[in-house]
Amino acid sequence: MTKNLVQYIVVRGDLKWPTGALIGNACHASVAAIVKHMSTDPETQEYVSQLDSMTKVVLKADSADILQDVCHRLDQNSVKYYLWREQPEDIITCVATTPKPRDLLKPLLSHLKLFK
Repeated sequence: MTKNLVQYIVVRGDLKWPTGALIGNACHASVAAIVKHMSTDPETQEYVSQLDSMTKVVLKADSADILQDVCHRLDQNSVKYYLWREQPEDIITCVATTPKPRDLLKPLLSHLKLFK
């Protein structure tokens, strides 16, 4: 039975990049978070076992510093994630959590708005 699992992806909104490039980076981060933790995280395993009911929330961070703050909040609450760096420039562009119950993640990220 699902626990209302959701994966949050926080993307920098201050980068003046084409929308497709930002979406690509978000996809990279999402896949990386899942692949990196798939073998050790039961909630990630459950999430991918239900392909037709996956839920993702994409939020906006106004700077790299805010993304670093997000990582700090996740670390403090033992939430695994993947911080994506665009290469070869080494630019932090987004962070994706592993799938977790919405009730756990939403309060940690409530200070951010949906990416539009």
